[in-house]
Parts: sequence; C-alpha cells; structure tokens
Amino acid sequence: MTHKISKHSPQAPARAAEIVREYGPFAGADHVHGVTHDGQHVWAANGTRLVAFDPESGELMRTLDRVCDAGTAFDGTYLYQIAEARIDKIDPATGDVVASISAPGHGRDSGLTWAEGSLWVGQYRDRKIHQIDPETGAIRRTIESNRFVTGVTWVDGELWHGTWEGDESDIRRIDPHSGALLERLEMPRGTIVSGLESDGAELFYCGGGTSGKVRAVRRTKGIKS
Repeated sequence: MTHKISKHSPQAPARAAEIVREYGPFAGADHVHGVTHDGQHVWAANGTRLVAFDPESGELMRTLDRVCDAGTAFDGTYLYQIAEARIDKIDPATGDVVASISAPGHGRDSGLTWAEGSLWVGQYRDRKIHQIDPETGAIRRTIESNRFVTGVTWVDGELWHGTWEGDESDIRRIDPHSGALLERLEMPRGTIVSGLESDGAELFYCGGGTSGKVRAVRRTKGIKS
C-alpha cells in the first residue's frame, strides 16, 4: 500500500555545502546521472556507461557498457540502474543484467538507493520518493517533497535527497516517517546535484549533471530533529 506523506515545511536549518573534492570529467562522459558507492569504488552513470573510480586516487577502475540515464544503487552484491522506464539489476563482476523490474515513474524516475531491503526511487518533477519492492517493483510507500527530487541516499538512519531547480541545488535531510524537512546543505549557485550517495561515513558523492563531474561533499553532523 502506498502511504502519502505531507510536504515539508520550508523552514529548516541551512548551511553552505562543503565541497571537499571533485572527480572527472572522465573521457567520453559529459554527463553524470546516478551515483553509488560499493564500499571501495564510486560508480557513476553517464548515459551509456557505468564507470567506477577510486575515491582516493581518482583513478578510473572499471567501465560497464549499460544504458544508465538516471539513478544508481548497490545492495552489497548487485548494482541497480535506472534505464529508461525500467530498473536493471546488474552483476558488477560481469556487467550482465540478471533481472529487471518496471520503474515506478515509467521513465520519469531520477535518484535511486538501497536501504532496509528496499529500493528508494526519486521522482524528479513529481517531487516524490517511492520505497519499492526490489523483486516486483511494487510501491511500499511514498514520501512527498516540495522540491524536484534528484539523488536519494540513506546513512545512519537518515534519509537525504538532492534537488535541482534552475541553477540551484541543495542536499536535504528529511524525516523518513513524517516527510518533514530537517536540514539543508546549499550548493553554490550553478553547481547542481543530479545524483547522490553516501560513503556510509562523512561524505556524500554528488553527480554534477552536465559538468561530467562527481563532487564529494562533507555531511553535517550535530543538527538534531
């Protein structure tokens, strides 16, 4: 069953995002869509290829030829990739698609992450995040936003998503139960967030859209809901 959750209050603590490093653009990649982290490498989707790089050295490590025009996720074993109106489950060792499900937005999907046995799918212009069953694609619940939703990630029980409207972007933490906006990290004007993933610690990796870059942004701590 889908549970719709009320839109966020616009009032929330805001800080300037601290960009600590930039990666790319990588050869042949002029756009970054989804971003994920497999515990060792950062993966970035550029439309026709998934590329993996070492976040310490910035060196490109792997390339998989796959349709990848929106969000990317990793469940500890497999990659999940939005490809047009579907979500592909990909073996990262071979690049083979082992299963596919329909994406909830039927081509209007944006961010993607894995948490608590579910896939969480951003809906850009619909301003929503769906929690879906990774085997069937069935929607388990829906969280509404008051901004266009790009990347989505979970870290330490916190749900964060990116926004991108015009030349403004931020990274915002929302209450996963009420949908309330709790805090925002404001990106410099013109620096967009097209994909989002946590490294499980103090950094977010943010897709930079048409810049072809991935940016590491420090996650704030200490603001309590």
